[in-house]
Amino acid sequence: MDASADALATADAVDVDPAVGLTASDVAERVAGGRTNAFTADTSRSVWNIVRANVFTLFNGIVFACFFVLFVLGRWQDALFGLAAFANSIIGCVQEFRAKAALDRLALLNAPKARVRRDGAELELVPADIVLDDILVLRAGDQVPADAVVVDTRALQIDESMLTGESDAIDKRPGDDALSGSIVVSGEGAARVTRVGADSYANKFAGEAKRFSLVASEVRGSVNRVLKFMSWIIGPVGLLVLNAQMVVAGGWAQAWENGGWVQAVVNTIASLTAMIPLGLVLMTSIAFAVGAAKLAGKQVLVNELPAVEGLARVDVICLDKTGTLTAGEITFDALHEMAARDGSGRADPAASGIDAVLAWYGAAPDANATARCLREPFPVVTELQPAAYIPFSSARKWSAASFGTAQPGTWVLGAPEMVFGDAAADPATELGRVVTGLASSGRRTLVLGYSNTALSDADVVAERLPEAVAAVAVVTFREQVRPDAAQTLAYFGEQGVSIRVISGDNPRTVAAIAREVGLDVPEGYDARKLPDDDAELGEVLEQHTVFGRVTPEQKKRMVVALQARGHVVAMTGDGVNDALAIKTADIGIAMNSGAAATKAVARLVLLDGRFSHLPDVVAEGRQVIANIERVSMLFLTKTAYATGLALLFGVLLLEFPFLPRQLSITDGLTIGIPAFFLALLPNTQRYVPGFLKRSLTFAIPTGAIIAVALTLYTLGAKSLGVDEPELRTGSTIILAVVGIWVLTVLSRPITRFKALVIGAMFLGLVGVFTLPLLTEFFQLVDPGEEAAYLVAVVTVLTIAAIEVVRFIHRRFVARALAAAGV
Repeated sequence: MDASADALATADAVDVDPAVGLTASDVAERVAGGRTNAFTADTSRSVWNIVRANVFTLFNGIVFACFFVLFVLGRWQDALFGLAAFANSIIGCVQEFRAKAALDRLALLNAPKARVRRDGAELELVPADIVLDDILVLRAGDQVPADAVVVDTRALQIDESMLTGESDAIDKRPGDDALSGSIVVSGEGAARVTRVGADSYANKFAGEAKRFSLVASEVRGSVNRVLKFMSWIIGPVGLLVLNAQMVVAGGWAQAWENGGWVQAVVNTIASLTAMIPLGLVLMTSIAFAVGAAKLAGKQVLVNELPAVEGLARVDVICLDKTGTLTAGEITFDALHEMAARDGSGRADPAASGIDAVLAWYGAAPDANATARCLREPFPVVTELQPAAYIPFSSARKWSAASFGTAQPGTWVLGAPEMVFGDAAADPATELGRVVTGLASSGRRTLVLGYSNTALSDADVVAERLPEAVAAVAVVTFREQVRPDAAQTLAYFGEQGVSIRVISGDNPRTVAAIAREVGLDVPEGYDARKLPDDDAELGEVLEQHTVFGRVTPEQKKRMVVALQARGHVVAMTGDGVNDALAIKTADIGIAMNSGAAATKAVARLVLLDGRFSHLPDVVAEGRQVIANIERVSMLFLTKTAYATGLALLFGVLLLEFPFLPRQLSITDGLTIGIPAFFLALLPNTQRYVPGFLKRSLTFAIPTGAIIAVALTLYTLGAKSLGVDEPELRTGSTIILAVVGIWVLTVLSRPITRFKALVIGAMFLGLVGVFTLPLLTEFFQLVDPGEEAAYLVAVVTVLTIAAIEVVRFIHRRFVARALAAAGV
């Protein structure tokens, strides 16, 4: 038997007097048995796991090994590439530490104290000290600290909206469950604890929500696929290059004897580190971090950096009504008086005290949230004292009061269909016509009824209404719709993002709110009719927009079903009942007014609760993904030509034409530094799937052209008798000039700012090749007159070939965008 079942069995077997509670020996026995409410959930991810995932990777292992070897060989000048690997690891760790900190702060149970009855006395304890079978003393404002069964109640009402999504408080009777994490809104009572610690409802939610997962990111996924592919080939290619360098050094035996193996190892390291697109990983992290910082200035907290990109890819957004479309509050709307009649159909003059009665209902000590909305429009003028009173119950959804001679007869306030039955929903009746008309406009309706007959003691005990109750007035209330909801939903509609409104409330009410914010929807779909089969569920979700009476588990299933149909799903909400769906969605968005659990698992948190920030997030995501696509072509072109060079020079048994430090020139001035600026430029291009494919269709042919060009230059230079230092310098010049040209091609159209960046990089290259201190550090020499001509010819031909590739690539991208409707 599992722990939960065992706890329940134990609880059912114990008979505890609610007036006395547990004795000291009972408590000691349970503490010794570990049946306490103490709960320390496993952290989302350990510090060691985060460090291991970001530092001890295959590529970091290769890079750091190369870094270490060069230091051992005394060639620290060639180890500059290690800085990018260090930066990658630090940014990755910091990013996941932030996400871990948010998840570890998750706490559904935040009540500072809990009241229990032990040995006949009432005690205040921290929730962790509660034990199984304790008798909880519950009063208005308390948070239920552990799952319990109600054993005594005096008009006890509990709000479970943060757990179940049902916005109305629930009337609790003996034998009913009181879930941990719910709030007592009125009345008082006692409840016996049935589940504690990890078995409680709230902590089970926390356990599932705290499972670590990274947000789905096409950029990160694409980069990881490139890295995975490179991991398969880097070993064999490295051995191929090392063999070629050792052969060039005179053969393996002679190279070991004369020390030529040192240069062979350095050349091999140069080829391997050039193949790894470390800068792309670093630039992606920087772009995400800058995007997150910009959004923070707009009151949007990004819990995980790739979420900046994620919303740009979303094509379905699921919205919780309460707290998202609405502010989670209701307000008085209007009073619609009707001709009051007694049971015989005659006008009843006694029903003229409507304002005084509504004032009493609003001011009543046990008034629920809806009744309290009556206090402002109906201030108390005449004090009424009930002679008989049946308090409101969420089960029967009405309350009744008789005030003696002050207001003769009985007054009833409640849900129309619960007081008057089918007549309240029949448009053929006067009441039905008024109620259905108002309800269809999104208003919440209550009816005020009157009977000439006062409540008897028997009526109060049996909780029944007197005969001949007639409708006197219909009272309407409105949920406060967020003023920016309609505008934001219209924006998503224009962008081709479909909407699903998901709520625990009545489907008709949810549909009316949806219509109020601009959605053209019929009546909502009752989630109690949702199919169990996931494929059928997906079909229902495609056909309907508004869903009511949705449970937290169903919300999660709905998100999964949409994802199974190929959708990228965003989920917004504020209640604990939304936490699992928000965690499961590709992008989870929480309101800052929501539960701590929901904010902790969300990728994005709207700090001021304004829906209108979401277009800003979309725009920022588009800028990130469009700019990274552009700069990725720079880095992937480098990976392509480095891999091509390694293969060609390995097969042809040629000495690798660069030192690692010389590759740092082109890495920094033609790729790394300009990519940083390009990644932060404004870009409003709409997201189109296929980021990696579009990047590779430019990078691979361009890289192949550069690799072939450098190989031909090396063969030509050797045929002219050019020495290795001059040959390396000539190769560096070709790669630098071609690199600047690739940068220019990918920056088109050239703006003033882009021209400034490209010009600065060109001046930097001129400085590297002319300043004595830099030429000495990078071991650059005069390539010689003959080699200079060869450098010029190879450079011009390479640039021409790249222009052809770019022309073909632009036509390919244009067709892809046209197919996507962009």
